[in-house]
Amino acid sequence: MPTVIGSFEDRHRCPDPFAAPRARVLSTRSVPPRESLGFWHDAVLATLVGMDIATEDRTYDATLRTDRIGDLGVTTVECDPGRVHRSPRRIAHGDGQDVFVAVQSTGRAQVEQDGRTTELRAGDIGFFETVRPFHTTFPERFRLKIFAVPRALLGRSEADLGQLTGLAVRPSGGLPALLAPLLERLADTSESCATPVAERLAESVIDLMAATAADRLGEDPAVLPGADRVLLLRIKTFIRWHLSDPALTPRVIADAHGISVRYLHRMFETEGTTVGRWIRELRLHECRRELAVRAPGSVSLGQVARRWGFPSAARFSRVFRSAFGLSPTDWLDRERASRAAGEAPC
Repeated sequence: MPTVIGSFEDRHRCPDPFAAPRARVLSTRSVPPRESLGFWHDAVLATLVGMDIATEDRTYDATLRTDRIGDLGVTTVECDPGRVHRSPRRIAHGDGQDVFVAVQSTGRAQVEQDGRTTELRAGDIGFFETVRPFHTTFPERFRLKIFAVPRALLGRSEADLGQLTGLAVRPSGGLPALLAPLLERLADTSESCATPVAERLAESVIDLMAATAADRLGEDPAVLPGADRVLLLRIKTFIRWHLSDPALTPRVIADAHGISVRYLHRMFETEGTTVGRWIRELRLHECRRELAVRAPGSVSLGQVARRWGFPSAARFSRVFRSAFGLSPTDWLDRERASRAAGEAPC
């Protein structure tokens, strides 16, 4: 197994169970130069899938950071020039459970899969099918951000996926222009995502990936998210990123997306709610979720309230009582009693 040389846990120690899943960082610099390429083969196999890797030199300088956000595996690799080949022999080992959606962050990649060849340039998105062979050549040092997506969640058939590979999705407009920067930021900041928020972010990102795939396949626009739907998806993702900020207001949200507050309210009205109610319900949901899993006495109501954007415990308690008809403390006591009763032997 690859050596873990410097996890984000080591640099940001926090016993908080609501902190993001622990990220791992692997680097060829942790082994003697003559062992670097072998080490990198093992690191890629353990993190992504088995691939044959070839370079012009006997040594290889490469770093890999891997994390998890909900259903998404997130891996950022920064490497010297080289070539990778996902061969039938590697595929036969059965490790290709996911579809890879990758963003070329820096450098270039020349991709071959399913009879097509393309070049990914900085900012481009590429779909990689892991159950069929592919070749990728990196002519210069590069950074690539790879999202491993359970294939069932994309909602595409094998035939559909075969039409998406070996193509460069340019972020020049439409859905790719929303998806590419979102993936870039998500990969860079995954360790800052609290677990409940991360799960919802992953759902939104996968929805946008699926919509982008459908768009690339030329499906009837009637079955694709309309412009308002895509914008609303982006707004909800923005809200989840900033849920802990008590200054998150409709004006702040509207300004961040270049729309009027009135238009923002109208978008949420189509879903039978308001911006303020949606934010409040999401905050209450996260507070209840955290309180339910915390050990008694391990955290105060004020800490939980502020973590999710309430300015004070008093404000949180008033909103909670208004929504659920009892105080957070009474609700928590009832939840713990119900759980204890359910776990008691008959």
